[in-house]
Amino acid sequence: MPKITECDRCLLFAHNPHLVCAVHPEGPKGNSCLDFRADPNTEPIELWEPEGASYYDGKLILQPQQRFTTEEKLELLDTHPLFTGVCPECGYRFPKDNLPAVHWDCPECGWVDDSV
Repeated sequence: MPKITECDRCLLFAHNPHLVCAVHPEGPKGNSCLDFRADPNTEPIELWEPEGASYYDGKLILQPQQRFTTEEKLELLDTHPLFTGVCPECGYRFPKDNLPAVHWDCPECGWVDDSV
């Protein structure tokens, strides 16, 4: 019998292996139930997430490994030509009407964008 995670915390839950509840004997259709009534006597759900993971739509999703630390990300924001429009080495100003799509290599001093 299909039931959703809220069923165990609902006042209408039957606590019976053959019956989900009085309103939806075979379980609610879909991922939510309009008839859900919170049972004040049930324990609250612990919203604990392991580090490096998050819950999305009730499923635990592992986050990809971070390539840069927070400090390195802030440094990129302060100095990278993508955000400043200026070469961090020589101060060359990239033309605003013809910006590079991927690599921001400087044509003046030869600075190479190795951040990707």
